[in-house]
Amino acid sequence: MKLPTFDPQAIQLQAIGEPYLKVQLTPQRAAVLPMEQAQEAIAIPASRVTPMPNMPECVLGLLNHKSRVLWVIDLAQLLGLQTQALTMQQYNIAIIRIGKKPLGLVVPEIKGIVRFTNETMISPIGEVSPELTPYLRGCFIQDQETLWVLDPEAIIHSPIVV
Repeated sequence: MKLPTFDPQAIQLQAIGEPYLKVQLTPQRAAVLPMEQAQEAIAIPASRVTPMPNMPECVLGLLNHKSRVLWVIDLAQLLGLQTQALTMQQYNIAIIRIGKKPLGLVVPEIKGIVRFTNETMISPIGEVSPELTPYLRGCFIQDQETLWVLDPEAIIHSPIVV
C-alpha cells in the first residue's frame, strides 16, 4: 500500500495570510470576520436567547454564556438581507469582542476558517449597496465568490445595536 504524499509548498500556501471566520449570511452571500475579534463560534437552541421588549428587529435578545450576558443580533437582518433566524430552532452564533464588549452574531451557517492576505482585499465601493459599506472593511474574491469582509467594530458600534 502506497502512503499519500504531501506537497509542503501547498501546505505552506494554505498557512499564508490572516485568518478569518467564514459565515454564510444567506444561501447566496458569505462573509468573513477577522479572527482577532472573533472569540468563538457556538450552536445553541434558539430558546436560550431571551427576547427583550422594545428592541430593534435585528436584536434577538440576551444570552447567558459562560457566566456572561451578551446581546445577540441577527447579522443578516442588521445588514438588510433576508433573515432566516425567525425559523431557526438552533442558532449558530459567532461571538465577537471589541475591548470588553462582546456581541453574538446569529448566522445560518458557520463555514470555518479561511486565510487571505490583506493585499488581496478589494474595496467594497461599487461591489455593495452604500448602506452596507459602513459595516465592511472590503471584499475578497474566492473561487468566483465575493466574500464581504465584515468590520466587527462598526457592527458593535452600530446605532441599531444596543
